[in-house]
Amino acid sequence: MAAQSLSSLLQRASIDDHEEVLQSCNAALAKSKSDLHAQHIKAVALLKLDRYEDCLRVFEEAGDGLKNRAALEYAYALYKCGQLDPAIEVVSRVAGERGALHLEAQASYRSEKFRRAAEIYEELSKDNASLSNEENDLRINSWATDAQLQWKGYPQFVRHSRPMRDDLEAFETVYNAACLSIAKGEFQQGQVLLTRAKELCRTSEDLTPEDRAAELLPIAVQQLYVLLRQGKSEEAQSVLEEISVSDIPELSTKKIAQTNITLARGTTTTNPFALYKALHEIPESTDSDKLFEYQDNLATGNSYSADLLVQKYDGIIRSTSKALAQSGYPSTEPRANLLSVYNAAAHARGETGTKALKRILSALDRRPKDLGLALTAVQLYVGAGNTTSAITTLERTLQLLDESISEQDKAVRFNPGLLSILVSLYKLEGRKVQIRSELAKAATYWQSQSAEPPASLLRAAGASLLHSSDRSDLAKAGDLFKSLYQKDSTDQFAVAGYVASQATIDYSKVESQVDSLPSVADLISGVNVASLENAGISPSSAANAAAAAAMAGARKRSAKGKEDRATKRVRKDRLPKDYDPSKTPDPERWLPLRDRSSYRPKGRKGKQRAAERTQGGVVNEKAEESPAPPTQKAQGGGGGGSSSKKNKKKGKR
Repeated sequence: MAAQSLSSLLQRASIDDHEEVLQSCNAALAKSKSDLHAQHIKAVALLKLDRYEDCLRVFEEAGDGLKNRAALEYAYALYKCGQLDPAIEVVSRVAGERGALHLEAQASYRSEKFRRAAEIYEELSKDNASLSNEENDLRINSWATDAQLQWKGYPQFVRHSRPMRDDLEAFETVYNAACLSIAKGEFQQGQVLLTRAKELCRTSEDLTPEDRAAELLPIAVQQLYVLLRQGKSEEAQSVLEEISVSDIPELSTKKIAQTNITLARGTTTTNPFALYKALHEIPESTDSDKLFEYQDNLATGNSYSADLLVQKYDGIIRSTSKALAQSGYPSTEPRANLLSVYNAAAHARGETGTKALKRILSALDRRPKDLGLALTAVQLYVGAGNTTSAITTLERTLQLLDESISEQDKAVRFNPGLLSILVSLYKLEGRKVQIRSELAKAATYWQSQSAEPPASLLRAAGASLLHSSDRSDLAKAGDLFKSLYQKDSTDQFAVAGYVASQATIDYSKVESQVDSLPSVADLISGVNVASLENAGISPSSAANAAAAAAMAGARKRSAKGKEDRATKRVRKDRLPKDYDPSKTPDPERWLPLRDRSSYRPKGRKGKQRAAERTQGGVVNEKAEESPAPPTQKAQGGGGGGSSSKKNKKKGKR
């Protein structure tokens, strides 16, 4: 009877009757708690009323029966409550529904699985039959996903380059295209697109005044960031007047806006305590409205920087140590190493140079596998010009990781980014053998893993091994280049490397690949020999000698005359007090006083010594014939008496 009354009610209900539908469902469930149909309708009504937590509670109380029947609604409730991974797991099991793909893409986007989101949007765009009503939404979302891929550090997966005509018709697409340009560092292009997005939003007829004001706020916040990055303070002040932080509903956007406003007002240089207060007065965002990881890392860095300015060293050490203990180290995650850096800065307590390094090394002794601390010490050593100690510090940490039996430690040990730092330090000291050894070990490790090895590391290892005269190293280089070629047959670098590695071992193996390489004529076809000669490169043998000198590190001044050279500026504190620039300085001012032509000795002995030093003066023959006896040095110990006793006058005994 309850189901019949509910069905009759639903037939008469309109889209505005969600409260009435909810009341009827509650009445039906009061009589029969296991009414699956009523539970389903109640969950939908709660979703329509934006009561997502209540809807999720209905699913949990109803059990697996309702979750299986209304899997899409259950996944949507999880998504809106910030439980992104469970939402993706549930919705991925819903097959054959286009709505489920949209929901999975949205949940993947919010959980920062941007590559998966981009794949779903590309799949949805290929269905031309269902594309008509979704084309604009897919275009907007795909641009947003590409912007996040660029910010996240995956530019190779970005599908858009420049906005087309259709992309410039909606302010949402133009705004996302501007975000992509900003992520690439193209701030001027981003500023142009943001201005157009603002104009399109203001002239849109589909928005109410309230919606228009809400859409203009994030555009203005992004525009303020771009102007700050460009150093346009005056324009930033004009945009600042358009932003009302209290009117921003999203906590994440509000936090970004407050940070940019604080920087635009110059609080960082005037009052560090005002900066500290401004950055800490905004409440943290929730799971359903949180910053992306790269945004949260920047916000965390800003917060800790403000703490350092107001000298909250002990608080930083406690909070970062607690967070590091929960996250675990060693780690290559940006957030963990960021915490380590601020932990090191807090240990330094405002000191720099050797004093700061001493305290950081003390902390590194307690946490020798902490990469953030190790890299901070390395940077301080390099800044001081002590590359050898920087290498020793990093090698000590890597050796501990090498000796560990943990797979995580091994993965950190051969991380390409960490390895590139070590290789760069080796290059500064010309340690080619160590470079070749490290790259070879890293390539061997990654080839033994199930995950795809980084191609850039294999390329660097192969190129380094080519400089070895050992046949085993050349064979290893050949294997690396061969694996690269098997994954990408168009990789000319891999083909050239394989030919170079095997040419001296067995030329017959690479004879067929040689023909596939571009000829020397093709490689130098774009070289303008005349322009090179006009620039100063001579075809004679002297040019070869000059090139050899340049390679050896010779430095040559430009061919300007002395009159064209700029006069060297002398600091005022190095000039004498009675310095007069109108007077010509004494050309003999660098000579000792007695060697100057104007020197006139005083007294009888002084005149006599001056006469003896003068060329052509009278020679004292007696002094020449009887040279003075050598002076006896006083020696301590040995039982000998002092020579001073011989010249001592006699006195009373």
